[in-house]
Amino acid sequence: MSLPRSAALSRRSLIAGAGGIAAAALLPSQALAGGRPSTALGIRGADLSFLPQLEEAGVKYRDLAGRLRPCEEIFSRAGATYIRLRVWVDPPEGYSDKARALALARRAKRAGLKILLDPHYCDFWADPGKQPIPASWPKDLPGLTEKIRTYTRDLLRDFARQGTPVDILQVGNEITAGILWPVGQLYLPDGTQQWASFTDLVKAGITGAKQATPGRTPKIMLHIDRGGKLGDTQWFFDNVISWGVEFDIIGQSYYPMWHGSLAQLQENLNDSVARYDKPVLIAEISYPWTFEDGDGRGNIVTSDAILPDVDRFPVSPAGQAAFYEEIRRVLLQVPGGRGLGFMAWEPEWIGAVGWEPGAEAPNDNLTQFDWTGQALPAMRAYRRP
Repeated sequence: MSLPRSAALSRRSLIAGAGGIAAAALLPSQALAGGRPSTALGIRGADLSFLPQLEEAGVKYRDLAGRLRPCEEIFSRAGATYIRLRVWVDPPEGYSDKARALALARRAKRAGLKILLDPHYCDFWADPGKQPIPASWPKDLPGLTEKIRTYTRDLLRDFARQGTPVDILQVGNEITAGILWPVGQLYLPDGTQQWASFTDLVKAGITGAKQATPGRTPKIMLHIDRGGKLGDTQWFFDNVISWGVEFDIIGQSYYPMWHGSLAQLQENLNDSVARYDKPVLIAEISYPWTFEDGDGRGNIVTSDAILPDVDRFPVSPAGQAAFYEEIRRVLLQVPGGRGLGFMAWEPEWIGAVGWEPGAEAPNDNLTQFDWTGQALPAMRAYRRP
């Protein structure tokens, strides 16, 4: 998820298209059994990248029984198996740089959580509406191809050296419209589509991951923001595969206010595993538990008018919990057990830290804790199937 333009709706970039190319690929080894995953929903976790900043602001968390615990332990004890960590190249002071991600990875390992790493390849937020090149990086395709390879290699080596190897790597964040703009921007204002340069950059990142720890390459995920958008998903992955990008997992963001109904999500996930013979992961998801605003400075979701299934899942703690239960059901219905699981996005972000310095926390009604840090019933969604 990204929070530009007053942290509101600019992520709703529209991408249209179609295609018709399918190809087989390897499935994640940790889920293989006779060529198919043996355990559904093996990935149950959350992106907790803001956690260190929240703790520094004095936020504390309590589990469903009201016991104070470190936040990552609350998730682990609830049944979570993964943490997702965001990494920016040179962000504002205090935000998610490599050092913070490494420190949080050590905590995650102590809590028994595996690591999904999300390098944005940007100095700050990256999403389908913006993918700026880091200020210190080259600005030409050959230079960027080499830089993304060595940066990815060195980043994964740093995680491995401290005993927290990366289990899943996503090459960029919500790369539906490309990466490292304008060099790897997928489509330009004049209608030009730059698939060659975009896929060269993605391939270079994958190469870096393979070079980091030979013999223990993380599974590679390509992450887009088209959860319930079938045509857009086909357009992207048909093209990626036709350009020879080799990857393991299809990652989707699914926010019902932008990405369609649950029925559309089910249709898209089912189509992807059949069309590409790859497992799917909901890499980002959230749902409101209230329309109130915890910091009084504005939120993303303020009305049920933009929630397609709100009649089934009213905006309340119980409605939010029911929504996550339905997400579990949707994933378990994916053919062949290839619905790998879900990662809630910043469910601990209950306020006190802005999406940028001095700004608001527009996500504080989409969390899985109330504003006092008390876990909400949705926490039960992390239990084993």
